[in-house]
Amino acid sequence: MSRLDRILDSTRVAVDRRMREVPEAELRARLRGHREERPFLEALTGPGISLIAEHKRRSPSAGAIREDLNLVDIVEAYEAGGATALSVLTEEENFGGSLDDLRAVRAATSLPIIRKDFVIDSYQLLEAAEAGADAVLLIVAALDRDTLQELSAEAAALDLDVLVEVHDEDELEVALEIDARLIGINNRDLKTFKVDVQRTFDLLAEIPAGKVVVAESGINHRDQVAELDRVGVDAILVGEALMRSSDLAAAARELLGKN
Repeated sequence: MSRLDRILDSTRVAVDRRMREVPEAELRARLRGHREERPFLEALTGPGISLIAEHKRRSPSAGAIREDLNLVDIVEAYEAGGATALSVLTEEENFGGSLDDLRAVRAATSLPIIRKDFVIDSYQLLEAAEAGADAVLLIVAALDRDTLQELSAEAAALDLDVLVEVHDEDELEVALEIDARLIGINNRDLKTFKVDVQRTFDLLAEIPAGKVVVAESGINHRDQVAELDRVGVDAILVGEALMRSSDLAAAARELLGKN
């Protein structure tokens, strides 16, 4: 069983538990009030390459990353460093995140936020909207085509942008078949967790004009970012390289070439 399969198994257990604790009808009732719109996709289409800065405590491949800073300090540092949007990992068992993290970030910033998790059920979309997310991640490797399309449509109905994540040509074909507007190329193979930034350059040539492209994983120095910008990548999603820095704002500025 791959690491992704193990994470998906634990996700199903966690979602089932949360559904018992907070029924779907209650979540929908909470969503009837006004939600301030912070368009995620649009934020990534400005001039130059955009930074989606991620809050990430730990991962199965890297172990503990950073737990000595509070969320408000992290958000303020990312804003000072020039981040265009934020990513919050909410998966609990393997990454140490939570929906409470997402709520806290929402309260601390006006930047758009993506819920980064292993979404397999429409209930998680309701959770994301209720907690204050502006976008969600859908991973092609974790979903069959029909489920991916259904979840994309349900997210749109909740005014959530969708980052459809791929890591090979077959997955990219699926993303294009469902007409995903926002495509993330994950340089990390979710089955082996090996990272190869060349993956972004290889797949980018297969993506038609008009799509917004995000490079994910393995991005840790300015030269990489400059080259990704040169070839037309719209945004980078960076977590570990920033979270490990002693100065998060300076690290963000360095990646963006703003120091």
